[in-house]
Amino acid sequence: MQNQKIRIRLKAFDYRLIDKSAMEIVETAKRTGAVVKGPIPLPTRIERFDVLRSPHVNKTSRDQFEIRTHLRLMDIMDPTDKTVDALMKLDLPAGVDVEIKL
Repeated sequence: MQNQKIRIRLKAFDYRLIDKSAMEIVETAKRTGAVVKGPIPLPTRIERFDVLRSPHVNKTSRDQFEIRTHLRLMDIMDPTDKTVDALMKLDLPAGVDVEIKL
């Protein structure tokens, strides 16, 4: 698997979980001899929702909620077979979405 790279994109609502998962991936890849670029923090996506507090009147009284989606990007350069096997066996916490592109 020479002259290839694995691009890993992590998504989570909790920044502590995503940072911990990113560090686990980096340590695992470096232990097998691969070169890792990242984790690169991508812009946080913020979705805001306004909800009426009252079911009938008082249109100006609203609750505001937001969901923050944190993103991290990593590139693993020239991965070996050991690197791929170690990454497949890695157990990441629930709540972290992982996208892998070769």
